[in-house]
Amino acid sequence: MRGTILALLLTCLAGCVTTPPELPTTLASGAGSGPENFATVAALVEPVAEAECRRRLRIANCDFIILIENDPRAGVNAFQTLDRGRPIIVLTAGLLREVRNADELAFVIGHESAHHIRQHIPQQVDSARRVAQAFGELAEMGGADEAGIREAVQLGAAVGARRFSQEHELQADQLGTVIAFRAGFDPVLGAEFFNRLPDPGNQFLGTHPPNAARQELVRATAAGL
Repeated sequence: MRGTILALLLTCLAGCVTTPPELPTTLASGAGSGPENFATVAALVEPVAEAECRRRLRIANCDFIILIENDPRAGVNAFQTLDRGRPIIVLTAGLLREVRNADELAFVIGHESAHHIRQHIPQQVDSARRVAQAFGELAEMGGADEAGIREAVQLGAAVGARRFSQEHELQADQLGTVIAFRAGFDPVLGAEFFNRLPDPGNQFLGTHPPNAARQELVRATAAGL
């Protein structure tokens, strides 16, 4: 049955773990897209993020591409993904309309670049794989059939993918604060963007920590700078 678990694990990781997301098809570069300060802010933050990435990751690709998702159905969102190892930061047009100043925009870009610098995507995939395998083996030991093992593997992958989500968000907030500051922006002012986002609260296996905790971390980090 061990071969069954391995096959289910490979299938689940291909379909159950949604990170990194696929690149949307309505992307545009910064020039002439979104609010007029996007291209300027991105041009100031990217070199700082790239330098921090090269300082920490000697062999990783640190040449960030920052793009806009113009599909109005994408809502207010930003994410970091990879294209053949190259880090991509995608901001939706809805998010660009929501930010109120350059500091908020710089903080968002710094936060997303920090996800790559801290290598959160491979950590999430590895965690999903480990927990999925453990759940599958436990189900097998309990006498579950193939369908039961598949369900256990899927549950394990979901739990594993979210296992460190809140920790990763706080790590990205901390490093994103440093990046925004070094690029010449006020990260404390930038973190006021959280005031206009729904507060996830302190949920078990939630993907994001409470907004107040994130702002407190940004203030503490900025004070140290």
